[in-house]
Amino acid sequence: MTRELYDLCGIDEGLRFSPYCWRVKYALAHKGLEVQTHPWHFTDKEAIEFSGQGKVPVLVDGESVVSDSYDIFRYLDRTYPDSPLLGDAASEARARFFKFYAERSLAPGILRTIIMDLLNAIHSKDREYFRETREKAFGRTLEELHSPSQGLSLLDKALEPLRGRLEESDFLDGDAPAAADYLVFSPFMWARVVSTADLVSNADPVYGWMERMLDLYGGLGRNATRVVDIEGAYDG
Repeated sequence: MTRELYDLCGIDEGLRFSPYCWRVKYALAHKGLEVQTHPWHFTDKEAIEFSGQGKVPVLVDGESVVSDSYDIFRYLDRTYPDSPLLGDAASEARARFFKFYAERSLAPGILRTIIMDLLNAIHSKDREYFRETREKAFGRTLEELHSPSQGLSLLDKALEPLRGRLEESDFLDGDAPAAADYLVFSPFMWARVVSTADLVSNADPVYGWMERMLDLYGGLGRNATRVVDIEGAYDG
């Protein structure tokens, strides 16, 4: 039975930029599980009404429907215990830290750097929704939020603990990647897909880790469609 994943797309159906969906795609690849993705837009709420909520990712696996990327990690470990993502209770506690680190320390700096690129990468029918909901959440216009210099400064400071870990090991989870790596890498995939901004120097240990992450699973991340690949994406 084919697994199905509802996956946020942008100006092209092949442009998949949601960091939360990228978490799940890496988790499925980690497990060696095939999946059919369905392109989904912010305003296509009716398409996922069956999930009981209005956000992606949504994974359909037979009769099971799971939303929320971290809950999908847990579901995959329960249902397909080989090649665990989270492992024992101590490992999951560590993964929970990296989840919040990615969302609360890394994402804000990245967002301030790429927000206008992100707006341009979103399908035209979704832009009003995106602007309205994000400006309400942040209490300022997207233009006011956009500040690459401040964003990169915030990101540079947030990367310090990551640098320390990656000077010790190839991956956050050790010799091989697992949940912590996918949770932390997902915001970098978000930026890579929608923007050409250089977030990290190639002399940084984080850069080497990013390159290793891009090459995993047959180049899952490296081969992803980027906005720069789409003809006419920057036209007017």
